[in-house]
Amino acid sequence: MLKNLGILSVCLALAGCGQLGLTPQMVAGDGDGQTRPQSRPETLETSERRPPTTARTVDEFDTSTADERQAASATPVSAERALGNTIASLGDPARPGFWLETSLVSRAETGRVVYPATGQSAQVELMPSDGGSRMSLAAMRLIGVPLTGLAEVQVFSGG
Repeated sequence: MLKNLGILSVCLALAGCGQLGLTPQMVAGDGDGQTRPQSRPETLETSERRPPTTARTVDEFDTSTADERQAASATPVSAERALGNTIASLGDPARPGFWLETSLVSRAETGRVVYPATGQSAQVELMPSDGGSRMSLAAMRLIGVPLTGLAEVQVFSGG
């Protein structure tokens, strides 16, 4: 019981750091040999289209364009290699693009996922994961995967 209380205390302390705008990243102090928390930047500069902070619906979170969806659903023009099947869940819905984080790859590469239930596929960026598979909102919608469940998909490298 005391062990659980100690773990809870640490979690609450770390959660408090988030409320103060502090991150676990530490930076050197003012030459006094001490490290101090680094504050978060007010905005992150990125060229990707991110959903608005007020997004609440699937359509608001999915920032992919019709042209991007068409390109992602195009038939692969080069040879591809089957990597295997994986059970995928919804990844970070605020992260745009067509991607799959999976333990089936050890480095980022282009690939394709197929959802056998619909027969639809999407070209995606495959990224390594240390466990479990998570797919982007745009990719899941494109191939007809239910957003609230787990789905078995086939993963291919190349394409």
